[in-house]
Amino acid sequence: MDTKGIEQMLNLLHSTAAQAAGGSAKAAESGAAGDANFAQVLKNSIDQVNNAQKQATQMAENLAAGNSEQSLHEVMIALQTASISFQEMVQVRNRLVSAYQDVMNMQV
Repeated sequence: MDTKGIEQMLNLLHSTAAQAAGGSAKAAESGAAGDANFAQVLKNSIDQVNNAQKQATQMAENLAAGNSEQSLHEVMIALQTASISFQEMVQVRNRLVSAYQDVMNMQV
């Protein structure tokens, strides 16, 4: 049984979790120093989602053209990973917008 696709997905999930934990720990450690650049972390996350979508699309196109070494299940896993990553990004955006609206509605 080929578990390459599952291992890739697990590695991606572990690296995302480690990055999220490391990013929040780094932000807590830096405190007033301002070492953690929120805009850069956000941009990197969006770039990762974009790259996952591009890679999944390319894999699907290669499979459809018949010139791919990946199996169907690897392509489907890549497509689902890209979809879940995008949904996660949308949820983060929704939370950021909600937080922004809460701050803007505060009485000063």
